[in-house]
Amino acid sequence: MKDELIKGHAAAFFTAILWGTTFISTKVLLRDFAPVEILFIRFLLGLLALFIAYPKRFKSRSVREEAVFALAGLTGICLYYLLENIALTFTMASNVSVVVAVAPFFTAILSRIMIDHSERLGAGFFIGFILSMAGIAIISFSGSELKLNPFGDILALLAAVTWACYSVLTKKISSFGYNTLLTTRRIFCYGIIFMIPVIRFMDFSPDISSLTKPLNFANLLFLGLGASAACFVTWNHAVKLLGAIRTSVYIYLVPVITVIASILILKEPFTFMTGLGTLLTLSGLICSEIKAGGRHKNKES
Repeated sequence: MKDELIKGHAAAFFTAILWGTTFISTKVLLRDFAPVEILFIRFLLGLLALFIAYPKRFKSRSVREEAVFALAGLTGICLYYLLENIALTFTMASNVSVVVAVAPFFTAILSRIMIDHSERLGAGFFIGFILSMAGIAIISFSGSELKLNPFGDILALLAAVTWACYSVLTKKISSFGYNTLLTTRRIFCYGIIFMIPVIRFMDFSPDISSLTKPLNFANLLFLGLGASAACFVTWNHAVKLLGAIRTSVYIYLVPVITVIASILILKEPFTFMTGLGTLLTLSGLICSEIKAGGRHKNKES
């Protein structure tokens, strides 16, 4: 049991690190591609990588299970990223990063309603949530003005809700007993299928010459193979081992990793407020995890 917990935390931490650095790659690619083009290409590459890594044929046992896979693809692949990208066109990136980071809160609520009615959300979870959100807000808004745009912020909030739905659905999928690579591959398939009708009405016309640029090609490979194929497998594996709630709190780390990556790679300045925000965010994560760990131990004893 202890080994499984260590593996689960390692998988969630690895995922947070890679997802936190996707901002750098996306920022580079946005010079030549529209957001929807980056989104579609990265998940198509991810799907191909999963087929190559595990080409075994997959067939679910029932229509009900297939419906759960379809819903996971719709929420976690299609709707979440589309809502997030569209929100970025209406409001500040800092607003979106803070609003989307409330996903663990919605995950906890949905998980309690839909999966484990007996699990109580203790004070530690809410204290950790408040600390982390305060830290993320300090990181995101330090050095900039807070500008609210109701439509963009509502879209970001809907993105957080859809990610919470995805987290709960992946917990349900883990109970089916299938290989994680196979289930992630099926989720990607449905995500891309749901994405196809949408891109017909959006600015989707990738330039072949831009695709062949070494820098663009390298960043697309990173997003497709690393941030999509590998990370969704490790995230789903973490949900399987830790549960939806404990895994979801690692989302608090993503803005922190983004700041650290920006400092190291883009040479952006490190300020006192950035350090304070990072400390608060990490404290919230630790607080949530310690309390969650205590509840699991009590259940086992």
